[in-house]
Amino acid sequence: MTEVEVASPGSRRVLLVWDAPNMDMSLGSLLGARPTAAFRPRFDAVGRWLLEMAGDDGIAEACVFTNVVPGSTEVVRPWVEALRNVGFAVFAKPKMTEDSDIDSDMLEHIETRRKEGDLTAVVVASGDGRAFRSPLESLVHAGISVTVIGFREYALFAQASDLLVFRDLEDIEGVFREPLPRMTLDSLPDEGAWLPPFRSLRSLLEKR
Repeated sequence: MTEVEVASPGSRRVLLVWDAPNMDMSLGSLLGARPTAAFRPRFDAVGRWLLEMAGDDGIAEACVFTNVVPGSTEVVRPWVEALRNVGFAVFAKPKMTEDSDIDSDMLEHIETRRKEGDLTAVVVASGDGRAFRSPLESLVHAGISVTVIGFREYALFAQASDLLVFRDLEDIEGVFREPLPRMTLDSLPDEGAWLPPFRSLRSLLEKR
């Protein structure tokens, strides 16, 4: 549970929950490779955007939810510490089985804040419509605004919803140092374009 910033009477809380496994997978699929530093999201820019959404008198709470594969702690630790240093809380859960995801933990945290009574807006960074569409639309019916941030190529559930607001992560100022190479079949120029392979052809010879 994150440390709760005490709300003054009439204040509003804006809560961000970031689905790190889903966002990492979506970005990797978009790039066709592991992202380099230029294509990793800047969480300080996301934080400033959230603060702007909350306003001067609001409370902005930013949380990243992630799995930690056994044996990977030394790789993950600098990223987790960087997030905490920016002002994000991190919920980390061991990845022991394929079912050890963090969707239920994200939804539980949202529900905890909803019950506390000062939650007015939720931002979810995920493209997982199976886990989130119905619960998020229920929040809207309860009077809480919901924005989904992610990549338009993958967060189709949010774009198809009449209740949820979608914001492409690249449209938030400063999140990426360089424009993402987003050439897809839906955005081809009139003269055509090359779509590079996701892996080397020689990988076909590798033993599985």
